[in-house]
Amino acid sequence: MSETFPKPPESSRPTMIDVAKRAGVGLGTVSRVVNGGAGVRAETASRVRVAIDELGFQRNEVARALRPGKKSSSLALVLGDLTNPFYASIAKASLEVAGQSGFAVVLGSVDEDPEGEKRAIQELVGRQVAGLMIVPDQGDHSFLTGAGVPVVFVDRPAHGIEADIVMVDNEGGGRLATEHLLGQGHRRIAILLAPSYYTTGRRLRGYRRAHRSAGLDVDESLVVQLPEGTAEAAEKATSELMHRPDPPTAVFASTNFVAEGVLRALRETDRQPAVVGFDDFRMADMLPIPVTVVASDTAELGRTAARLLLDRAANADTRPPQRIVLPCALITRGSGERPPFR
Repeated sequence: MSETFPKPPESSRPTMIDVAKRAGVGLGTVSRVVNGGAGVRAETASRVRVAIDELGFQRNEVARALRPGKKSSSLALVLGDLTNPFYASIAKASLEVAGQSGFAVVLGSVDEDPEGEKRAIQELVGRQVAGLMIVPDQGDHSFLTGAGVPVVFVDRPAHGIEADIVMVDNEGGGRLATEHLLGQGHRRIAILLAPSYYTTGRRLRGYRRAHRSAGLDVDESLVVQLPEGTAEAAEKATSELMHRPDPPTAVFASTNFVAEGVLRALRETDRQPAVVGFDDFRMADMLPIPVTVVASDTAELGRTAARLLLDRAANADTRPPQRIVLPCALITRGSGERPPFR
């Protein structure tokens, strides 16, 4: 089952955060009352229920949640735009693992919208899901502390909460791509960065580390921060780079969408730089010059996160929060092996 959580108008129904504010309690307390949990004083629980009544908070969900003996067999996955193959692969793999254990997965798609993400998470917590997998936005996630549901963050850590995280070695991958281009003799290597508070920032860190290890300074004019992470933005930036008097002889594209834009722009230029992308994409090996990429196993990212969450939900894993980092690999196909042009 797939659901998208758009930004509602100001008159939208209240969330658990609104209930907590009205009752003067923490979010975890509201969650325990809504989900029939123990450990809440009668007077406090009464205040929460009064706030629920006054606000009209999810009446049907509250009634369902308060039925005794009910145990959820659903997990939730909150992530970005599902048209992005990266997110689609994570979702598919996590659904497969959950299904093998008899769990359904509710999908919430909220692309780079902290407030929309918070609303989606509150909606899902109110449904009594057994656990949450979240590809977090850059907002504060401290509201999840004490929410009474296990959480595993995917692809990047979250702010304001200590929890499990399963991620890719973004810095190592960025260094791998840059070292490969340096090894081909390139010294003017541009990097095109999609906006991100974590992943592409770590890839840039790897790019810088590779230059330092080679005893080279980074030409900051070749570090291009895109206004948005679209193919169109990358195409425009690449065209501008290649029309400079001293264009780069190599380009490191920080995401698959950025790589697409780079390749589009290069159809219109005489000089052809080497290109390395980050994250593999469909047909990359079928192009006239197949695209060299730094690839990670995005399906394994989803599988690992789902397995860890299932263990947490069953209380089978009681370790402190885990940080699991999956490796990257360089796939050489041709575009990243072009020599520097003169």
